[in-house]
Amino acid sequence: MAESVYKVIELVGTSTTSWEKAAAAALTRAAKSLRDLRIAEVTRLDIQMKDGKIDCYRAKLKVSFKYEGK
Repeated sequence: MAESVYKVIELVGTSTTSWEKAAAAALTRAAKSLRDLRIAEVTRLDIQMKDGKIDCYRAKLKVSFKYEGK
């Protein structure tokens, strides 16, 4: 197997429905501009409150993809 290098970035996805949809939103958007996504690790889950109610679910992810730098 050839040697490979992967870059890791952090993303934050949001959803008004769930943490799962927040994570999926981040990955769906990332896949539109990054190639060869490999691993996604959820590192933090939180919520935003408004008037004492849940306003938004947020999922912070570390995502790796194959690095093709020159």
